[in-house]
Amino acid sequence: MTTAVAGALAQAKALGLDRLDAQLLLAHHLGRDRAWLLAHGDAELPPAVLSAFEVDCRRRADAVPLAYLLGEREFHGLMLKLTPDVLVPRPDTETLVEWALCLLNGHLATLPAPEVLDLGTGSGAIALALKHSQPRARLSASDTSAAALEVARGNARAHRLDVEFRAGDWWMPWGKRRFDLVVSNPPYIAADDDHLLALRHEPAMALSPGGDGLAAIDRIIEEAPAHLRKAGWLLIEHGNDQAEQVGQRLRAAGFAAVQTRADLAGHDRCSAGHL
Repeated sequence: MTTAVAGALAQAKALGLDRLDAQLLLAHHLGRDRAWLLAHGDAELPPAVLSAFEVDCRRRADAVPLAYLLGEREFHGLMLKLTPDVLVPRPDTETLVEWALCLLNGHLATLPAPEVLDLGTGSGAIALALKHSQPRARLSASDTSAAALEVARGNARAHRLDVEFRAGDWWMPWGKRRFDLVVSNPPYIAADDDHLLALRHEPAMALSPGGDGLAAIDRIIEEAPAHLRKAGWLLIEHGNDQAEQVGQRLRAAGFAAVQTRADLAGHDRCSAGHL
């Protein structure tokens, strides 16, 4: 017995899949686009395609991110390859990228080649977006995960973007080097946060440092003055209920002009300051 496109999509709906997710998954396995699916609802599916689609539908119903199943996700105009070794880039993080670009085009505009560092780069999304939008900047990035760095390097090669990658925990790979701008989207979810269950398929170490969720942010801020040039900036993404705590830590570490920006949903998402 064969199954047609429309029948397969109906089965996905019965599993609770969003219609768009199901269409994208089936189009991915067929090597077609969504327009073709809509025009060929009665087209019979090859058994191998149907089997792979059914497996992915069950995985998606179990909250596996669609980006892992498709193997890619767009971020700030760049299509990035993804694996379960890295977090799926969120639109919220584009707030951090846009703020960094404002600084590169504003306070740091007089520097011919500003040194920019992305701590905990994951897929390379932030570093590559900054390099793509501001080619004059010299981008460096690090991550403690070798598997994540392999993904990031692959994305850099695919987009022909020159970023220096190093392996290591936070500031460790950079010795005494100093930077004009440091950005980071570190793990910041508290260990008892209910959201972690829905994120169970993403790398836990990139989501939560345990405890109250501020351990990684604390370390980044405490050691930042030793790695920033005069008037250098530090931008950090954080939870929507952590802005006040992060701001206090920045001021205590000697940062001035401490401020917070909201994401597209209006939630406090990033805080920053400069020496």
